[in-house]
Amino acid sequence: MRLGYFTMPIHPPEREYAATLAEDREAILLADRLGFAEAYVGEHVTDAAETITDCVVFLASLVHDTDRITLGTGTVNLSNSHPAALAAKVAMLDTLLEGRFILGVSPGGLASDWEMFGTLSGVDRRARAQECMDHVIALWTGEAPYDLAGEHWTLSTARTLMPDLGQGVMVRPYQRPHPPIVVTAAEPSSKSVDNAARRGWEVISANFLLPQWVRTHWETFRTACEETGRTADPQSWRVARTIFVADDEATAREYAFGPDSPYRFYYDQLGTKLIRAGRANLFKTDDAMPDEAVTSDYMVDRLVIAGTPAQVVDGLLELRDVVGDFGTILYCGTDWVDPTLARRSMELMATEVLPSVNARLG
Repeated sequence: MRLGYFTMPIHPPEREYAATLAEDREAILLADRLGFAEAYVGEHVTDAAETITDCVVFLASLVHDTDRITLGTGTVNLSNSHPAALAAKVAMLDTLLEGRFILGVSPGGLASDWEMFGTLSGVDRRARAQECMDHVIALWTGEAPYDLAGEHWTLSTARTLMPDLGQGVMVRPYQRPHPPIVVTAAEPSSKSVDNAARRGWEVISANFLLPQWVRTHWETFRTACEETGRTADPQSWRVARTIFVADDEATAREYAFGPDSPYRFYYDQLGTKLIRAGRANLFKTDDAMPDEAVTSDYMVDRLVIAGTPAQVVDGLLELRDVVGDFGTILYCGTDWVDPTLARRSMELMATEVLPSVNARLG
């Protein structure tokens, strides 16, 4: 099992913006020093708690300060993105990183972003996202003047093309034909997983899904691979989880589950937004469960793996027993209420938990 990092950082809105951005950078710099294999960063435009507004811009700030870690968008919200702008900036980032990059994509999941970008209603966001990605790949692999027509965008440089001067020609990514593509899945039996398998892409399962729903992602992925003649390799599957590791059990329980816990704050924020957007099903063991039963206690008890290194090892192996084999565990970032404990958790995860998990797996 490999170790990665995933953050769609949720900070108290009253915190200074520059301080939260510095903290989010520091977490990935620490992950790089500790040998994490990958780090993914999310984005939202209209949220005072989730304040990385452009994950490509944020990752660009890490290009020259990281050495080994592969950086990924986690994710670019395709239904809010113009395909030409996205193709251009991702190609530049991939080149700056000399291929140390993975493109993570999804339709986007924040209702206020949908409203701001005019896709709250009357638009099939999934189809819009698919068209955006089709255009991006066509721009990377095609030749000017492109002439791409779709329902949402028509892209061309035919009227202004000057190939001898380079005008009207898009830059290409460092990796050919394009960077690896992963899809973040946040619904049981997600159609995005089926689509990813059929297109040769890979999958990240979101940290806020119950393990029983995470399992459906691999079942969906494997079935789609079988139908298209592709081999489904569980080593390509990334599973995100909310994890806290401490040197002693009392500290772990208080920091992960106590009243001032950043993990409780995380799920107060995330859970409330998703439930009000009509997505309470993500947290339920069955559809008959009332929405009001999805409390903060309910969510942290079921979705946070916390304890001493040995306890977290047991928790991860129990997770694997439920969801099946997967290749990368993505440790999810939260607000650093106590920076010392937050850093120590990542250190213990890399130096004690992961080696012990792999030893137990043989």
